[in-house]
Amino acid sequence: MKQQDVAAEERCHWLRLFGCLLVLNLVIHGACGEEPLTRISFGSCANQSAPQPIWDAVLEFDPHLFIHLGDNIYADIKQPTKLFGKERNAGPYKNTPRFLPVSPQETKIKYDLLKYGQPGYVALRNKAQIVGTWDDHDYGLNDAGKEFEGKDASQQVMLDFFDEPADSTRRKQQGVYAAYTYGPVGKKVKVILLDVRYHRDPIGSDGTMLGEVQWRWFEDELRNSDAQIHIIGSSIQVVTNFSAMSQPFFSVESWSMFPTERSRLYALLYDTNASGVVFLSGDVHFGEIARFDCGLTYPVYDFTSSGLTEAVKDKAPFPLSVVLAYCSWIMPHTMRIMNSRCTTKSCIYGKVNFGTFEIDWEANPVTINANIRDVHGRPMLGETLYLSELQPGYFKAQLNRGRHVQRHCTLEIDLPWYRKYTLAMNFFAALLVFLGTLLTILVFGVTRVTRPSTFSTIKQD
Repeated sequence: MKQQDVAAEERCHWLRLFGCLLVLNLVIHGACGEEPLTRISFGSCANQSAPQPIWDAVLEFDPHLFIHLGDNIYADIKQPTKLFGKERNAGPYKNTPRFLPVSPQETKIKYDLLKYGQPGYVALRNKAQIVGTWDDHDYGLNDAGKEFEGKDASQQVMLDFFDEPADSTRRKQQGVYAAYTYGPVGKKVKVILLDVRYHRDPIGSDGTMLGEVQWRWFEDELRNSDAQIHIIGSSIQVVTNFSAMSQPFFSVESWSMFPTERSRLYALLYDTNASGVVFLSGDVHFGEIARFDCGLTYPVYDFTSSGLTEAVKDKAPFPLSVVLAYCSWIMPHTMRIMNSRCTTKSCIYGKVNFGTFEIDWEANPVTINANIRDVHGRPMLGETLYLSELQPGYFKAQLNRGRHVQRHCTLEIDLPWYRKYTLAMNFFAALLVFLGTLLTILVFGVTRVTRPSTFSTIKQD
């Protein structure tokens, strides 16, 4: 009997030991088994009714995560352009809207065209995690902010598109902002997606962009983060100020239109001591990489990828495409990255594109190889970021070593007038030359017609 008790006790001992080892293995697996995020792709501006061959290149890149940066579909209706007449909808003297909203039912139909009707996108959904925010056209109306009446219904339709659970906090809040954390301890990436539509005051008001509730949420996400890299998605550009140089012809939405809010953004990043901050943006229908060295104590990058189908150079017929390329070259670019990886003279890529991040966690220092790629997946613009440089106090440390690395500090709005308005001066100079040439031709022609010839004079004599 005693031998049986000893045997039973021994079996229990080994079972307990085996159980402990099993639990320990599960703990270790839970803590260390999660793979770090290394391949990210992103983009914006995809017309659901247009061909979308670019998804083949995205699939070939093999991302773990794809980030939608807005205008994921074009839900609103764009009216034909009318520059003259009672129903003018374009130009400085328009009196009727050019864009019209649609019902939530029609918006859902357009989302479904992308979600189920584009084979490349269907394949991507089966392969990678997809997250995103919205911009104006999928929000429901071009350039709209908090005044848009259909925003609540539009929010639920968008969250259905992203398969957001019914009990998700995102369905109960006002706005589609969200945050996601990926990777194990020491190799974490936090993706923070902002909503710059739901709470935004009118353009020109210098009011709020995010609204107080979203600002508090944003601060909590930064203060309570242990991530090494913070990717902040904004549907409109954060760093660059394209509109400062394109006046008086046209403007594009950006954080620069709300200077108080942009200052608050930089102040929040500084106060929370956030490291590894990189911005992603869309909206403008071209690709660009910008850097600002005077917002934080380390470089702030803004990678703009736009669009997946809507791109300014692809939509512009010849010779307008040549004019646009010239304009992008002559306009000031104080914060644009100009390097040997640009495939265009202006370092702007105006054809369909998507963006990619490749994070090398094993490199010393950790590197992020960032690219804006074309429809075939070829890099058109690029920059390599070192995580050691995206740390609070980086510039001060460099100065202490006798190095000065700040190169992108002049805002376009602070440029002297003769540089800021280069585009306008070129336009009016070209217009004057054209009118002068036309006038010369007309005067010369009239003179030749009215002046009697020598032969006629002799004949009359």
